[in-house]
Amino acid sequence: MSELHSAHVLNNHVFDPDLLTVILVFSVLATAFLLIAPGIRGKLRLVWMSRIILSLFIGAVIIAVQFSRDWASAGVEADVTYKSFSSALVRAELGLHVGLSGVNVTLRGNPVVQRNETINYNEAFHWTDNLEQDYAEALERGLPSPILYVADKFRPGSPSGLHYQHRFAGRYASATMWTAFCCWLLANILFSMPVLLYAGCVTVTAGLFMFLSLASFAATRSLPACLFAVGSASFQTRLGCSFWLVLGTGVLCTVVGVLVVILDCMLPKKMSKVFSVAVDDGEEERDAISGAGGYLNKTFLRSSPPLEILSFTGSERTWEAVKPFI
Repeated sequence: MSELHSAHVLNNHVFDPDLLTVILVFSVLATAFLLIAPGIRGKLRLVWMSRIILSLFIGAVIIAVQFSRDWASAGVEADVTYKSFSSALVRAELGLHVGLSGVNVTLRGNPVVQRNETINYNEAFHWTDNLEQDYAEALERGLPSPILYVADKFRPGSPSGLHYQHRFAGRYASATMWTAFCCWLLANILFSMPVLLYAGCVTVTAGLFMFLSLASFAATRSLPACLFAVGSASFQTRLGCSFWLVLGTGVLCTVVGVLVVILDCMLPKKMSKVFSVAVDDGEEERDAISGAGGYLNKTFLRSSPPLEILSFTGSERTWEAVKPFI
């Protein structure tokens, strides 16, 4: 019997359908911007592409880790009791994957088919008020003993206290990550405006909120670690790839933000040109010649003597000579 609930296991990693949706959406956005890139002229094409890909990567990480189950993980392969009130042993790999919203317990036989049954389970338990009910339903369904043993450790009434530790740590970590996402959105808006200094500061703020999220989740590591004993083997949870991915992204945001602030203070004109927020000199000259609402014939100006244009400044009248445009 095989039970798969709300997630899929690939190479010992649990993938939630929502996580796959986030990855797909940001991949489509990245592909769309890459298709637009050949239409951008000049040397700034590479800079523009780097900005877009880097921004999409940061946004994808911030949202994806909300649904990932690899903030902390553990696993062991051992001979375990497959069913309650039975001494029959099977060779299987037991895995524990902790996320911000709950845990996933996996059990995969080695080989998968043993004792005329397919041993391939992936059970999700969320940090909700109904976790006790979910555990009761798992008992009624007759899930294997190793899964029930690990799930029992995360029950609200368990002496281990893992439920409250990880539930509140995940709640605060999730809140700070969503705040970092808001800062990321604001930074993208500011980068398209001539306020690069503030855009860099907001980017640094997004990195700081990521660090706060990591500190909130890592607070559970300061408590005595819970030892999971299965058969003759035992294991403890360790920080997973999602934790380290957020750490790397936070460092990236901080470095990029600090560089933008420093370069904007030292080289404001070049930074404005790189981020395409400055008005080109040629455009300023053409605007000065053509005027706010009219157009001057350049061929006529080249072939005609200087024209005198009457301009008014307040109550006084001044005469100005317009030189031929060359």
